[in-house]
Amino acid sequence: MTVTAIRPGHRAAGRRGALARALLGSEQDPRWSRPAMWAVLAVAFVLYAWALSGNANEYYAAAILSGTKSWKAFFFGAIDAGSFITVDKPPLALWVMGLSARIFGYGTWSMLLPQAIAGVAAVGLVFSAVRRAFTTPAHPGGGRRGHVAALIAAVVMTLTPITVAINRDNNPDTVLVLLLVLSAWFCLEALRTGRMRSLLLAAFFVGLGFNAKMLQAYLVVPALALAYLACARTPWIRRVWHLVAAGVVLVVSSAWWMVITDLWPKDSRPYIGGSTDNTVWDLVIGYNGLGRIFGQGRGNGGGGGGGFGGESGAGRLFNEILAGQISWLLPFCVVTLAFAILLRVRRVTGDGGPSGAAWLVWGGWLAVHYVVFSFSSGTFHPYYTTAMAPAVAALAGTGVVVMWAAYRRSRAWAWVLPLAVAVTGGWSFVVLRRTPEWLPWLAWVVLGATLVAVAALVLARMRRQVRVRVAAVALAAVVVAGLAGPAAYAVTPLRSQTNGTNPTAGPSSGRMGFGGPGGMRGRMPTGGAEFPGGQSQPGNAERRAAFMGRGGPGGGVSDALTKYLVANQGGATWLVAVSSAQQASGLILSTGRPVIAMGGFTGSDPAMTVARLQALVSSGQLRYVLSGSGGGPGRGDTEVTTWVRQNCSAVDGQDGLYDCSE
Repeated sequence: MTVTAIRPGHRAAGRRGALARALLGSEQDPRWSRPAMWAVLAVAFVLYAWALSGNANEYYAAAILSGTKSWKAFFFGAIDAGSFITVDKPPLALWVMGLSARIFGYGTWSMLLPQAIAGVAAVGLVFSAVRRAFTTPAHPGGGRRGHVAALIAAVVMTLTPITVAINRDNNPDTVLVLLLVLSAWFCLEALRTGRMRSLLLAAFFVGLGFNAKMLQAYLVVPALALAYLACARTPWIRRVWHLVAAGVVLVVSSAWWMVITDLWPKDSRPYIGGSTDNTVWDLVIGYNGLGRIFGQGRGNGGGGGGGFGGESGAGRLFNEILAGQISWLLPFCVVTLAFAILLRVRRVTGDGGPSGAAWLVWGGWLAVHYVVFSFSSGTFHPYYTTAMAPAVAALAGTGVVVMWAAYRRSRAWAWVLPLAVAVTGGWSFVVLRRTPEWLPWLAWVVLGATLVAVAALVLARMRRQVRVRVAAVALAAVVVAGLAGPAAYAVTPLRSQTNGTNPTAGPSSGRMGFGGPGGMRGRMPTGGAEFPGGQSQPGNAERRAAFMGRGGPGGGVSDALTKYLVANQGGATWLVAVSSAQQASGLILSTGRPVIAMGGFTGSDPAMTVARLQALVSSGQLRYVLSGSGGGPGRGDTEVTTWVRQNCSAVDGQDGLYDCSE
């Protein structure tokens, strides 16, 4: 009888079922790996989902609420259920939250819980991608190094301050990051397995990312394409063909909603918010495209300084606004990439190092985002930088493992890890000292841990007889030096409501533009109130108190005026027409009624014309226009304003309100 030898990996697969493998991993994995991963994911869920009540961008919240009342508004991403104008982004992220709201009922948790889950999923995918990058024939499961690197990456991703803040909000960036991490995961799988299908899926997910936040999704494309072109295990001509096929998938998965919307008759769909000619294409290349980079026209929300994120330039990500959100481990990543490039890491670290493709994917991801985010002259919000978090996390996890291996194996390069720790800890000290009144002791703890870590690493390398004990002290100090600062920032959103329009974490630096930390706070309460005529809307009173006058420029609407409009709407489709979406969103949330935002988000969209206003009034779809309390068409001597004041009657006791039915 022939006895067949069974390898440990095969024995594990036969012994554990699918559920056990999901919870504990395969038997060839370190026993601590999978439970540690689940623990990190649990921490991530708590950070992203704890005390969500009160967090929301009212602009997107209004569109989500409207989407629960009208499938047409849902599909186009209209801010109002009457579908007059869309938000200035494609609607995929709104669909995710809107479907949850339709299933479970509209509210804070039904809207924001999918965001928290998406954030946790992104952490898990980063763990998986980093671990798999260490896979070799000798280490089919990634080896111990792969599991350590993956766990560190997951922790870093979880504790990135701006990621915690944005994952507790309803901006589309959370969904965007998940889709981009999926694209990187499948690209790395295509390079690991040689399957073209995985490359096509990578392109597909980038295209879905385009439908969440347009051209920002494409910032990962250079890194993915370069990695495949350089590292695919196929002939060059086939690599090019595969990339062409992936490009086709990318175009189709990106453009389908845009094509349908632009081909739809304009008189039966909402105006495309943020565009100048009522087309998605103009929105792509203008307001959400070149305008963000070069600050042209309305894409420049903050002049040359980019508004919310500070002055553009090489140091933007390290300024007093952004440093505490994303920059903590950027110095470590720079050292890691330089080390990888100079030494071709495998020669120093031995078997079990990460694949070259992983360095290109994550390094290219970080480099492209750094350049674009640093030098863009248009509107730039701090939360955009959450798109850098996966690359920072992957490079940090990989870098620790690789530099530790070099530290142990090579006397010539043993100094790299202490240098990286010193630079990282020193920068954390600088960031923390910018707000000396906030946890004043923390900066000194980080500095002390940095000094201990560097000294212990040097001592352990010099004295072999104390290496193990001193190295353990060094590693503990490294963790404190690298993660204490971002961890302290990361927990701050749990203790207070964040600004829905411009969510950030940590203390106020005093340098934030509109809506920064310590500034105006958006809220999304629950409850109920009754309006005149016995009409009850869930959450009316609380939402009205929370949203009126908050979340953006454009001013608020008084409680008395809101009640008057609800009581006198009659059979009109829209409650009122106002200048901008900032006003409209508050009214939509407080009343649950459709409100026309004549000028879109900024108040300057040419969505309303005299002819269209006349048609809405004559058909009985609109009765009231609120003029002169915001920007855009409701201010000054525009044609629309002039027509309203000449043809409508001012309502006594309601400043700026005109009744056009008389």
